[in-house]
Amino acid sequence: MFPCVLNGPVRCWMKLTTSIRAFTAVRPRLVLGIETSCDETGAAVLDDTGIILGESLHSQKQTHLDSGGIIPPVAQRLHRENICRVVQEALDRSGIEPNELTAVATTVKPGLSLSLGIGLDFSLKFVRLHEKPFIPIHHMEAHALTVRMLHPVDFPFLVLLVSGGHTLLALAKEIDEFLLLGQTLDVAAGDSLDKIARSLSLRNHPECSTLSGGQAIELLAKEGDRRAFHFKTPMGQIYDCNFSFAGLQNQVTMAIKKKEKEEGVETGQLLSCVKDIAAASQHTVASHIAKRTHRAILFCKSKGLLPQHNPTLVVSGGVASNEYIRQTLKIVTDATGLHLLCPPSKLCTDNGVMIAWNGIERLKQGKGIMSHTEEVKYEPKAPLGLDITSEVKDATIKVPPLKLRINS
Repeated sequence: MFPCVLNGPVRCWMKLTTSIRAFTAVRPRLVLGIETSCDETGAAVLDDTGIILGESLHSQKQTHLDSGGIIPPVAQRLHRENICRVVQEALDRSGIEPNELTAVATTVKPGLSLSLGIGLDFSLKFVRLHEKPFIPIHHMEAHALTVRMLHPVDFPFLVLLVSGGHTLLALAKEIDEFLLLGQTLDVAAGDSLDKIARSLSLRNHPECSTLSGGQAIELLAKEGDRRAFHFKTPMGQIYDCNFSFAGLQNQVTMAIKKKEKEEGVETGQLLSCVKDIAAASQHTVASHIAKRTHRAILFCKSKGLLPQHNPTLVVSGGVASNEYIRQTLKIVTDATGLHLLCPPSKLCTDNGVMIAWNGIERLKQGKGIMSHTEEVKYEPKAPLGLDITSEVKDATIKVPPLKLRINS
């Protein structure tokens, strides 16, 4: 009878431990993501299915609009003043305590040195205090992978990252493996649009006072005639996938000065043709991006780098929010048989969500996870993947003409 007396409690204990193990096995992994690479202080908590449990974002946009551009020491000060609050808000909204986190992921490259330093310093103190693993994140890798949080996109896929600080084309082979097909040789697309907006004094336009330069260009271009001005698309006779926007800026600046002289308009005042110049500038930027992307698609197809079934172009970064540019790229993907995917505008600009998701992706595969005791340094300049731009140029692929007709 003795074994029978023990049988009940033992069976109960076994059921209890099994339940505990099952609970532990399905317990979601939780990552806090922190972003401070430029002028946005972002934080978010995600689970391993991509559900956003809590997020917070402090934008410095208005400050930098007022000063006419991003001033790194000012960006640094604003990050320092807001990072504690932003991270705490993300945690509070998620209902997650620091000790419940699985890891912390933070942008460490590339970006503004002074901005990166604030995020990294805060994060290292945080993980050491709470003894949590740390996952250093490449900012452009995070942009490239954000779409996988929303759609089941398999590797490999083509990615176009276009923002105020970066413009590049790459093939994403794995979460940490990229082939760089092309990049800007001077300024980025977003920076170019911002400078054109400043040359047009769009801050003084009643509809644009609170908009970034790129947003102001897009808004006014809707009512402009792009054919009123002809700006030459850059690098027309260079058969690679690199970008250049400095020459376009010069063309637009010269046109603005000429019209100011004709109309007797002083610097800071608005030209009568401001909407036409905005439309022509936007179209030329879109056309340049579309042609380089078209060549990248043809190159990847010729080398068998894209899957036969449902090949995909992912477009991300702040400028990817521009609807005109998206529509131009849709013409290219329709012509080449690719599926075009863009994250929602909110996730195209810098944010903590994309950093947390990149952390989740790395956590799942056990890649790039560091102990809280290890030293980490930020890197203001950091290429994305293996550079094969010379191989692309050597292929000398000529892009067939496409009619880039966009309905306003």
